[in-house]
Amino acid sequence: WTRPLPPQQTDAWCSMVGHGCFVLCLVAALLTGFLSFLFVLVWVLQWREGLAWDGALAEFNWHPLLIVPGFIVLQGFAIVVYRLPWTWRCSKLLMKCIHAGLHLTVLTLAIVSLVAVFDFHNSKNIPNMYSMHSWTGLTAVVLYGIQVLIGLFVFLLPFAPVSLRATLLPLHVFSGLLIFGAGIATALMGITEKLIFSLSSPPYSKSPPEALFVNFLGAFILIFGAFIFWMVTQPQWKRPAEQVLKTLQPTGGRASGAKEEGQMSADLENAAWKRYVSLDEAGQRSTM
Repeated sequence: WTRPLPPQQTDAWCSMVGHGCFVLCLVAALLTGFLSFLFVLVWVLQWREGLAWDGALAEFNWHPLLIVPGFIVLQGFAIVVYRLPWTWRCSKLLMKCIHAGLHLTVLTLAIVSLVAVFDFHNSKNIPNMYSMHSWTGLTAVVLYGIQVLIGLFVFLLPFAPVSLRATLLPLHVFSGLLIFGAGIATALMGITEKLIFSLSSPPYSKSPPEALFVNFLGAFILIFGAFIFWMVTQPQWKRPAEQVLKTLQPTGGRASGAKEEGQMSADLENAAWKRYVSLDEAGQRSTM
């Protein structure tokens, strides 16, 4: 018979295993994200006439090249940036700024990619916004822009009241993950649509080398998204609440005249702090 481990050792073992699982998921996400970027780069350079900004097909190629590493890979890492254990000692404000900066970069890349595809279509007299891919893609980018603005003005800047944060937080969390998933679905539709339109001799149905290569690109995108969703939905990998409280508390204590404000004022302040911390902790899974 083996003697059970003490509670302290059991907690330490579970923590070590959980940390190891998170690192494995993160490494897998990094690998599949890098492969997604590498495959889309090789695709446009090897089979799709390279890159340019002249209204020809090479200009269209900026669209997948910016969407895959930007709207999918970079957005995925922006979502999980709070959960990186080695960032838990950093200021929460610093992490919020990094989170917001990544999302603003994603939005910029997405806008440039849309400009490229619309400019290409207009120069070739190709109709715009007729396919399901274009509908879902433009909707995802517009909603993402709204999500970024809400994140900046409600959750990053210190002007929004706590009640407004509490009201918008569930929608912010849900819509962030929904937009990320919609981006993945739209990308898969887009690359399939592109292969069907572009491959004729031999056709897509005959599985030529380009089709197989791009199918692997789609598989890497899907696997990357699965790892991001797994990491962001595991409650044991959240930024610890006590660390959030520590980084949110102002330094230097209260002003010297706080004692004269009375015990009731102090209790109200502490209650407000706790509520803010609770809301902020709940929002760690949110995306901008």
